[in-house]
Order: sequence, then C-alpha cells, then structure tokens
Amino acid sequence: MKIRSLVAATAACAFAWSAFAADAPGKAKPAPPAHPNGPDAAAADVAKMTVPAGLQSTLFASEPMVVNPADMDVDERGRVWITEGANYRATFQKWGVLRPGGDRIVILEDSNRDGKADKETVFYQDMTINTALGICVLGNKVIVSSSPYVFVLTDTDGDSKADKRELLFEDTSKGDHDHCMHAFVFGPDGKLYFNFGNEVRELRRPKGGTMALPLNGPVPKHESETVVDLAGNLVKTTGKPYRQGMAFRCNVDGSELESVGWNFRNNYELAVDSFGTIWQSDNDDDGNRGVRINFVMEFGNYGYTDEMTGASWGTIWKKAQGKGAPEEERGLYHFHQFDPGVVPNLIQTGNGSPTGIAIYEGRNLPEVFRNQVIHCDAGPRVVRAYPVTPSGAGYTAKIENVLTSPDSWYRPSDVCVGPDGALYIADWHDAGVGGHNMADRALETMTGRVYRVGAKGSIPIFPKLDLKSAKGCVAALQSPNMSTRYLAWTALNKMQGKAEKELVKLWKSDDSRMRARAVQLLARIKGKEKKYVEAALADSDADLRIVGLRMARSLKMDVIPYVKQLSKDPSAHVRRECLIALRHSQSPEATGLWVSFARQHDGKDRWYVEALGIAMDKQENKFFDAWLTAVGDQWNTPAGRDIIWRSRASKAPALLAKIVTDKNTSAKEKDRYMRSLDFITGPEKDAALIEISTAALP
Repeated sequence: MKIRSLVAATAACAFAWSAFAADAPGKAKPAPPAHPNGPDAAAADVAKMTVPAGLQSTLFASEPMVVNPADMDVDERGRVWITEGANYRATFQKWGVLRPGGDRIVILEDSNRDGKADKETVFYQDMTINTALGICVLGNKVIVSSSPYVFVLTDTDGDSKADKRELLFEDTSKGDHDHCMHAFVFGPDGKLYFNFGNEVRELRRPKGGTMALPLNGPVPKHESETVVDLAGNLVKTTGKPYRQGMAFRCNVDGSELESVGWNFRNNYELAVDSFGTIWQSDNDDDGNRGVRINFVMEFGNYGYTDEMTGASWGTIWKKAQGKGAPEEERGLYHFHQFDPGVVPNLIQTGNGSPTGIAIYEGRNLPEVFRNQVIHCDAGPRVVRAYPVTPSGAGYTAKIENVLTSPDSWYRPSDVCVGPDGALYIADWHDAGVGGHNMADRALETMTGRVYRVGAKGSIPIFPKLDLKSAKGCVAALQSPNMSTRYLAWTALNKMQGKAEKELVKLWKSDDSRMRARAVQLLARIKGKEKKYVEAALADSDADLRIVGLRMARSLKMDVIPYVKQLSKDPSAHVRRECLIALRHSQSPEATGLWVSFARQHDGKDRWYVEALGIAMDKQENKFFDAWLTAVGDQWNTPAGRDIIWRSRASKAPALLAKIVTDKNTSAKEKDRYMRSLDFITGPEKDAALIEISTAALP
C-alpha cells in the first residue's frame, strides 16, 4: 500500500502513484525523512484540511491509537473498526514483520461523545489478517477479507473480543497484495455484496460450506472447491466467461452466489444504495489517466482486457494511435470503451489510486452530497462525491470534493457513514501509496488517522436503538449507518407479519429510499410476497418499479408477467432492468419481449445497447432472428446498426459487411463495425470478411 518515493514525483505524475493497486513486487525504495507523528502533529495536519462550506473536519483518532488503517467500518454504537497494516508487505519486503503478533483489528470508541476516540480495544490480532483489505461489522459477527481467506469472526459474549473464527470463502492468491479480496457490504435485499481485484484467479469455499477454525494461527489443511455461481459458471477468471476483477452477491451464509460484474482491474470496494444499485471504483494501470467510477449494470463485462483474447488494452490502443486517436482517448481505450459488449464507465477521473467507497443516504451533509457516491482516492489525496444524473438507461456524473489537504502524507483509504450521519474517513497516512512500499517502517513512529466530517458545529449524537419493537426497528432501518440497518433488517425479517403495520407506514412515506427499504422487508413476509412486489411495480416512482422487479428476481418469482407489464415503461432505467431480468430466461415469451425492447432503442443510448446485449446472452440467434423478422428491411437505421454492432448472432456478420461496404459509411464507422466482427466466430464471419475484402478490390 504505502509508497512510491516522493523524490522523483512531479506535479504531473503525483496522481499516478499506484494506490492499493500495485503490480509486480519490487525492491523497497528508500524511505523519505520521517513525518511528524503523534496526536499533536495529527491535530496540526487536520487544521490544514479543506471542506466545503457548511462542513467541518475534526480528528477522531490518530497514532499511536491506530496505525496504517487499511479498511474501516462504523458500527451502530458509532465505534470505528479498523484493520491495520503495520505488517504491510512483510512477506517479501526487507523491513519484514514489524508487529510479530500479527496485524490488529481495533475498535475506536468515543465514550464521552466529544467527537474524539478515547478508548481503544483490540478485537482480534493474528498473522492471517495482515493488512486485511476488508471489514464488515454485522452485529456480533465481523467479516474480514484477508486474501487468500475471508473469515467470519464472532464475539459470542459481548466483550468486544473475537471468540470464534470461521472460514467463509478463500481464493488461490498468495495474499499480501492490494488486488485481492475486498470488503463485504450488506444490501437492502438481505444479501452480501463484495468484490476482488485481478490478483485473484479463482473463488473457492471449504467443502460443505462455512468451516470452523481454531481462533488463531494458520488455517489448517482442508478440502475446498471452486464456487459455481447461479449462472452455472465456475468462478474462475480464465475467460470462460469471466476475466480479471469481479463483483458478487450472495446469501449471508455464502450460498447462491451471483457474479454481477467482471473484467475490472482492481475494483477496490463496492457500495449498494437503498434501491439495490451497485457502485464501485476501479484503478487503471498506474499512470494512464484512466481511474473510473462504475455504475455496475448487473452481469456486464467492464472491459479491462479484451473479452475474447484477454489481451491488454495496450494492444488496441497502439492500433488506435496508428490511426490518429488523440492522447485524451487513452483512458477510454484502457477499458475497451469502444468495444461492443463493454458496459460504459460512469466517469473517469484521471490518474489516481481509488480506495474506499460509500453511499451517503444521511441528512448531516449538504444537499449536493445526499444520496450520492462518496469515494476516496489516495493518489490525488482527496475524498470526493460523484453526484449523478439519469442519462438514458445509465447516468452521467460530476465531481464535488469533500475533503482535501496540502499534507503530502494524507492518503484516504476508506470512508463510512456513522449513525450520527457524519462521514468517517480513514487515512493510511504515508508519503505515497502502492508500489509494494511504504515510508513508515518503524512501528513506534508509524502514523494513521481517522477524521470525522460533518455539519459545522455538529457533535456525534447516536440514537438509542430499540430492536425489540417493530416501531423501534423501523426507526433504526432509516439510519444512514449500514451496521444499524443490518440489525434492524434482521430483526424485522424475523418479526414477519408482526412488523407489517409499522413497515407499511414507512412504505407510505414520501422518501423513496426509505420506502425502498420498507418494501424489501414487506415482500419477505411469508404469504405477502406477491402483494408487495406488485405494489412496488405499480408505483409512480421509477426507482421503486426497479426495486419491485429486482425483488421478484431475488424471490425467484416468475418475472415474465412483470416484464410484460413494464415493457412500455417511459423510464429507460426500468426497461434496462427488464432486459437484465430476461437474461437466460427460457420462457417462450422472452424472445418477443426482447424484440419489443430492442425496437424502443433510440440509437443514442450505449447503456441501453449493453442491456440488450446482456439480455441476449446464450440466446443471441433466437433473439436476433426474431428482431430481423420484426423490422424487415428497416434494419439499417442508427438504432438497428447499434443492435447489429452489439450482436454476436450468426446473421450479424452479413449485415456488418453491408454496413462496412456501404459508400456512405465513414472510415471511423467502418473501423467500429469491423471491430464488431472480432467478437463473432463461425463461417458467417469468414464469408463476411471475404465479401468486405472483395469489395475493397479495384
């Protein structure tokens, strides 16, 4: 994680430092001079920070209470949980093991509510969690991502100490790498979401499911097996069909895993909003100005490497340069954004080192930050928001800074929302990040900070929880804090019909995000599933119609009647979700429905085209043939050419040949359609290439 030397850095390349996204291990670079450390130095550094008008940043905790915070969560009591990285790269760097007992998970508590941590508790310490890249606090259970393992640590007696260790998942990496398993989060549907970077090649589970382990020490030898996801695919990044970094959803016990996105580089963390929409960031190959934020359209390919061959983006970039592609398009080629079958990026932010991410659904911050993605980028030393605006079937975004600092050691590693509605920001605090290096090589002077960003003059006020009554649980369900919502969700789900009356009150409120949280639980009351799914589907709010469709899928209901109901929906977002719901459907009505959605494409919406493509998966010929029959000789329109460009069907090459050989097709467009042929195999493609080459002869 920590450092690329500052000595060689210039203003132009400073942002290119690899953040938690290192490549091959290398020699440790000389450490720069020691940075001032200790609470007084930390307070002085905080005083230099900049926040938007109406906000204030304060120091919540610093060294020696916490060092090298790699990841963070905030529980329902406002306690900050940190995974430390004192032993960062201890397996191969010359400084070796700096904390012989292993890295710690520390709980930082503000017991007197003055906004500063005054109590530190070591929840767990072990060599198996050195620089753990993920922590998720769910009541008395804590999910810790520390490749090659994902542990569940349980506090069985309430003393804030782990008493039990279990193995939930594992991977085939060697660990001690920033591109490995990342944090888990709890979604509004009661499922877990998580991801891993491209150092992981395979996701595995202990044979028989979650496995009990000794509390400390190495993981004993045991049998394990490759996870098979709900699409029937082995979760391996071999291109059949998955590549590189991946994102997932599963039950709390790890079962029924879905691969919801793939072909990322180092998708460091993800976040899920109250509608169930997934957001994450991804790092570029360091220094290529391609860091990106993604809206994760489910079951999409995100283009880090060539989908068919696995080739690096450099291959296609060199070809593009040879044809005059401008340098400013490097970041787009970096993620194959011009290829059919690649979901668009929400926004690219240039050079950087993307790390932690959260959705802010509180009221403590100004309006511009509410209901938006909040994200850390440790390279340019900034915490940002990315306010989004719907655009076709996707979104556009802009950038709003939250917390910046002139301190060259400021390296935000994670951001979480507390139950008080404030942001808590972990700062790895070093001269740089990534490159398998760090400047802090002595435990006694090692630094690390946590900041609180909230409304000016605000103090931490944490609502008292009542998790025994339905009314109290519904109040807790509205918390901006994920750990609080988990407890409320779990209690309400156990109450079933006894919670219905209070949940209905929230469902009938005027806050769409709170309504979404309520209806997810109402639809899980046994015998009431259909009633509340259909209530959401009939709502005037497009986001809630999307929630209804997502619930129907999650509850394994027949989605076809609902897709028919929404087939002419005015919202492109809703129609996008309908297409995702059609993926792999064997219903005899699926083909006709897909055609109806295809005929609504306006020829301008790349997000919508990719949703059409995702829906076609494994049924390309059937769907495409039906569309051709429906449009007849009217296929040659901007919308029709888009569909042909995205299709992998056997009849597409002949049409691509017609487009390419059309004298009205520009040279740039010809390149685009020729590239489409790279994603199709078979004799039809060969015939099309012959036709194109023949037409080019004098």
